[in-house]
Amino acid sequence: MTNDNDLEANWVVAKEMIERASERSAKMIFFPEAVDYVGRTREEEVSLAIEEESEFINRFRELAKKHTIWMSLGGFHRKDNDLLPFNTHLIIDSEGKTATKYDKLHLFDLEIPGKVRLMESEFSKAGSGLIPPVETPVGRLGLSICYDVRFPELSIFNRKQGAHILSFPSAFTLNTGLAHWEVLLRARAIENQCYVVAAAQTGKHNEKRQSYGHAMVVDPWGAVIAQCSERVGMAFAEIDLDYVDEIRQLQPVYSHRRHELYSLHFNLTDKADSEDLHFSQHLIKKEYIFARSAFSYAFVNLKPVLNGHVLVAPLRVVKHLTEISNEETADLFNLSKKVQKMLEAHYSVDSCTVCVQDGPKSGQTIEHVHVHILPRRADDFGGSTDTVYRELAKHDIDDRKPRTDAEMETEAVTYRSKMYGL
Repeated sequence: MTNDNDLEANWVVAKEMIERASERSAKMIFFPEAVDYVGRTREEEVSLAIEEESEFINRFRELAKKHTIWMSLGGFHRKDNDLLPFNTHLIIDSEGKTATKYDKLHLFDLEIPGKVRLMESEFSKAGSGLIPPVETPVGRLGLSICYDVRFPELSIFNRKQGAHILSFPSAFTLNTGLAHWEVLLRARAIENQCYVVAAAQTGKHNEKRQSYGHAMVVDPWGAVIAQCSERVGMAFAEIDLDYVDEIRQLQPVYSHRRHELYSLHFNLTDKADSEDLHFSQHLIKKEYIFARSAFSYAFVNLKPVLNGHVLVAPLRVVKHLTEISNEETADLFNLSKKVQKMLEAHYSVDSCTVCVQDGPKSGQTIEHVHVHILPRRADDFGGSTDTVYRELAKHDIDDRKPRTDAEMETEAVTYRSKMYGL
């Protein structure tokens, strides 16, 4: 597409493409970034921003239903309370409903004197979370937008979450496109053994902006199997999931990764809701759990040593810290840091004891790795700082009175609201 600031004119082109895709019995159509418009100025980029349920987006929803086709709206300017809009990749299913959406994480800020100046941070804001791949009729689809292609961690995340296809709807600048467009797309396909679908803006949008174009589909071996020229048009491709499996079996690169030497940890959005979870042989009721991440959970204490004393543990029942994976380790302590920050704000303190009792001789009484987090005050234990370790070693086995269900549930509700703003 070669979109400009005229949403109605852009829509006419999009509508014709949807109808053409339907005539070819396509299962899914991928539109580029800026599927709604390309503004001429920063002010116009912001002022034209639309809502997810706007009349403009609802046109796509209606045609998705009419033609029974899924749609990838590569990136529209999603209005956000009159502030800078998000650049949002929206997936619409064949019933016209939102299957998932992703806000662009990496903003393209580039200025090459005399050649190009494009500062996305001046007219849009970055997303804040990773979005798992979504099941579509053509395979499990991982979402990205344009500049995200330069950050391989995001593609690795999508592959590790089960993606068959990586999507990079784009409006690549002419200069960077000439240099890097194809090589980046093929690299992401090869290293992750995924199809790559990269819809693109092309040509001159206004006096200040021009896009490279060359929308393409790359297979998991790195071959370009479909491509548009430098004009408005469409490319059609077949996605063969059996071929994805064949490539991954032929060269199982993900099983060859040296996880003991390096790893990537992905901070998925924590979940406030949960279910009852095992803490060694004990069952922690979901009402006691106030935070949960990809591999860990946080819960209130039956016999706290100090007010605010909570625990964070891996979801997997493991006895020793040295037995959990690098990913679990990173996740455990990332969640612990978030919990510590919440507790310090809630109790207006600037110090915490954070410790792990690893093994029975260290005072561990529950055979499940866990982190103790205790907000600290100047008068704890009569001002004796290190007494806390002696108290931790005996607090589960002395005659300390356990708290009631009501007390623990009330505390968990408070912490949950602090963690998630509920």
